[in-house]
Amino acid sequence: MSRPPSQFYKALSIGAPGPFTELPVRLERMIHFMPPHIEKMRAKIPDIIPKVDVILGNLEDAIPADAKEAARQGFIDLARDNEFGATALWTRVNALNSPWALDDIVEIVSQVGDKLDVVMLPKVEGAWDIHYLDQLLAQLEAANGLSRPILIHAILETAQGVKNVDEIAAASPRMHGMSLGPADLAASRGMKTTRVGGGHPAYGVLADAGEDGAERAFYQQDLWHYTVARMVDACATHGIKGFYGPFGDFSDPDACEAQFRNAFLQGCLGAWSLHPSQIDIAKRVFSPDADEVKFALRILEAMPDGTGAVMIDGKMQDDATWKQAKVIVDLARLVAQKDPDLAEAYSL
Repeated sequence: MSRPPSQFYKALSIGAPGPFTELPVRLERMIHFMPPHIEKMRAKIPDIIPKVDVILGNLEDAIPADAKEAARQGFIDLARDNEFGATALWTRVNALNSPWALDDIVEIVSQVGDKLDVVMLPKVEGAWDIHYLDQLLAQLEAANGLSRPILIHAILETAQGVKNVDEIAAASPRMHGMSLGPADLAASRGMKTTRVGGGHPAYGVLADAGEDGAERAFYQQDLWHYTVARMVDACATHGIKGFYGPFGDFSDPDACEAQFRNAFLQGCLGAWSLHPSQIDIAKRVFSPDADEVKFALRILEAMPDGTGAVMIDGKMQDDATWKQAKVIVDLARLVAQKDPDLAEAYSL
């Protein structure tokens, strides 16, 4: 059960900073994963910082069991050794049922909590997981004199987590958002795929048979459409952010871009980049198209107060399309603050 409204925005520990009543406005087109236990990867961080919106030190999946402690210390070192400016710093800790999670959280918050923006929590199954981390973070913030609350980002990667997605989204004012975790979710559901994100060539619809007996067309469908839509609805309802997760086939940038674009159009704000080649894909996809921005600006200019109806290029625009235009323009203004080339393309 969540806290009552009168208690929702109160700190959970004496001396902890109060929660945000509104999420900080930040550009988060890509969450760039890196393995902090590898020294040569840590050495690249100063060059990566200006290229990405979020850097995430990964401590969970893809980190061998015998490298978990090295990854934790590596993340602490890279946090101490770098200034991140407008780029956010996140970490994905190990799952709460693992032997490493508690030390991940305690040591990182105690040593570099002042630089940490978000803790990404894997395999979240219900609000209870968020409540545990919420209380623990408050205690650690108080004990270490932190002045800014650390946010929580949940990964949906179990069937139970998807079932409880609304309760998870509403569990705490620390909730930053959620990401789709397709690989673990596929296993949890018993889905018959070994792919990490993306579609599957056998999942689709078959066109009706023709009278001439010609070969019937087959159209591949999106395995993740339902889950992404459900996640985005939960996030939008509770004022937090939805993200597509990983796309594991680095050899197929076109499929990666298509999957990211589907998520963008459904309402996701960004996606994970697991390889440097995916940074530019995410940047391109999750930044609005220049022509769309210019048309949206025309709608806002023609309807300054967002009411009524006007005709632009033979198309009717009304209150609803004004809201759509504002979503695009607000994102474009955020992108323009970080990307001078796109600011020029948007005429902002």
